[in-house]
Amino acid sequence: MSFVFAVLRQVFRNFRQTWLSQLMTLLTVSLSVFIFAFFYLVYLNMLNIGDKLGYDLRLIVYLEEEPIPELQEQLRRKILAFDEVEEIHFVSRAEAFERFKTQLGEDQDVLEDMPEDFLPPSIEVVPLKNLRSLNQVKLFSEYLSKLPGTIKVQYGQDWIERFYYFTRLVSIIVVLSAGLLILTSVFMVSYKIRLTIIGRKEELELLKLVGATHSYISTPFLVEGILQGLLGATLGLTSLFGLFYWIKMKFSGPGILNIFEFSFFGPPTIVMIAIVSILLCLTGSYSSMRKYLRT
Repeated sequence: MSFVFAVLRQVFRNFRQTWLSQLMTLLTVSLSVFIFAFFYLVYLNMLNIGDKLGYDLRLIVYLEEEPIPELQEQLRRKILAFDEVEEIHFVSRAEAFERFKTQLGEDQDVLEDMPEDFLPPSIEVVPLKNLRSLNQVKLFSEYLSKLPGTIKVQYGQDWIERFYYFTRLVSIIVVLSAGLLILTSVFMVSYKIRLTIIGRKEELELLKLVGATHSYISTPFLVEGILQGLLGATLGLTSLFGLFYWIKMKFSGPGILNIFEFSFFGPPTIVMIAIVSILLCLTGSYSSMRKYLRT
């Protein structure tokens, strides 16, 4: 118990004597955690949006003429020859007209003078979930465009491609910000511990002379690293949660934030980020102490 009290006393003493460098290190670590967590949060929400979009994804094959039942069966077999699908639905001209009329709502009177067969027939194909990567959807679309009597195939190509490219860009930024978190946490804590050691070099040398063990000398500095990692993660994640909550409140109402449900990290992810931050700062402390104790 006396060892624990001695370690805590040394930790608080170090914080008091080097409070400015401690504060700068804390702010650097918390900012690194904030940047990484921000882009990671964006990436996770983009994946959730992608899952929801993929769940509703369907390819529309527009045809020149309505296929007779025998031709419908042939087209169905050709579609299934590419891969299994969740649903294949043939839409007649009349059904397409009724759908369009329903979508217009109160403005459907604009169709009064239009013939009910002016819209082309189509086939709605809902791919399997494991066939919903961008490349696979492109290949499937090219395959469907070669079916007999096909005019064109649509699935919101431009929008979906932009979304997938944006998600890929965010994933790259997440990796880069993770590297930033690693470098800043390890370097800043290591540098700060090194400055503390230099400032207390005579005292530490005296402890060595009177027989203090390596663990007695190094443990306070390791505890500092743990506290820096924990406090940095707490401050960074708290700031991010405040920003997240402010954005949701600021932009609540009709718009994209209500179309898609954005969510904050769950407890397991928060704990994981905190543990990573602690380990990185602990690594910085350990590397500095190891170099000092070897000399």
